[in-house]
Amino acid sequence: MLTLAVATMSLLFVNPVVAGEWSGYIAAEYRSFPHDTADSRQYDDNFSFVIEPEYHHKIDGSYESITFIPFIRVDQHDNERTHFDIRELMWQKAAQDWELRTGIGKVFWGVTESQHLVDIINQTDLVNAPDGEDKLGQPMINFALVRDWGTIDFFLLPGFRERTFSENEGRLRTNPRVDTEQAVYESAHGKRHIDVAVRWAHNIGIMDIGLSHFYGTSREPRLVLGTDSAGDTVFVPHYDLINQTGLDMQITSGGWLWKLETIHRSGQGETFNAATAGFEYTFYGLGNSNKDLGVLFEYSYDDRRQNSPSLFQDDVMLGARLTFNDVNDTEALLGVIYDRYYKSKGLNLEASRRFGDSIKVSVEARTYHETPASDPLNQFRNDDYFQAELAWYY
Repeated sequence: MLTLAVATMSLLFVNPVVAGEWSGYIAAEYRSFPHDTADSRQYDDNFSFVIEPEYHHKIDGSYESITFIPFIRVDQHDNERTHFDIRELMWQKAAQDWELRTGIGKVFWGVTESQHLVDIINQTDLVNAPDGEDKLGQPMINFALVRDWGTIDFFLLPGFRERTFSENEGRLRTNPRVDTEQAVYESAHGKRHIDVAVRWAHNIGIMDIGLSHFYGTSREPRLVLGTDSAGDTVFVPHYDLINQTGLDMQITSGGWLWKLETIHRSGQGETFNAATAGFEYTFYGLGNSNKDLGVLFEYSYDDRRQNSPSLFQDDVMLGARLTFNDVNDTEALLGVIYDRYYKSKGLNLEASRRFGDSIKVSVEARTYHETPASDPLNQFRNDDYFQAELAWYY
């Protein structure tokens, strides 16, 4: 895959036949934490800068295209959050009934809002955002067969990407920290283990459905207590080989969206099942205006219950999405997650608005409430934060 990446980059910048279009954004981000730090090495606020250009080109006279999306973040305090990644470096060829993609890419599976159970191809870039929405680029060969009865995607995934975790100075991190230098792999091949996956997807009337299976190194490590070279207590990430079968489904009917994601996983301790299901209903033209209000409800269940390392083992999510449908693309999302077992609560607010053609302002706030010591969420009890981002798009 490294040879492919070098060859593709040479093609981008040397061969005039593939002169394409550049776009992307540059952003400045500020986070403020109102509560005292849990660790004296942490800070009360933080600045960072992001650059994410995008290159797209369709090669003349063919059904081939090239995409290149690098990502750079520079963080004021957290050395682990300062990082470079190739989100995509992908060559794609399309025919009438098949497609081939090879390089470094991103693939998203799933329909639910609170968590994405079936989404397993790409590793989570956890230092970039705590909600798990941001992903690292994954080396892959993806071949898709397109038929009347659905699309089947086959994935060959060489080269494992470890999950990113904050350093001592970073906030929204585990306590103790995760020592990524001591990562343990079940496979004797470690990062070089070749994972495989397959997914069938189809649209049947008002229903979109996907059925997938993955075999390989789990993107979600088990965190086991250990010590670092200085003798301090740390979490050591253990990456197991797993089999995961997933089902995602969405039914659209009028203003209703009915959503389901469920998985069956073996190989990571005890075999378990987990599911997230719910709905979103949209009130269009709220109060005879241009605004739309979407009301969300989801329930997440993990049959490992309190033995699950997941934050979503018996949780209810209630949310509201307000879309202004104006020229500034103004929108806001409010979500509250209630843990039925631990009785803890998490609140998330996101809002954004565009100014002119190039400037976008986004704000985000996260708070955690009534988290008992036994709740995995308790480690973030001091990490309520407010975030503002100013981005310039070109």
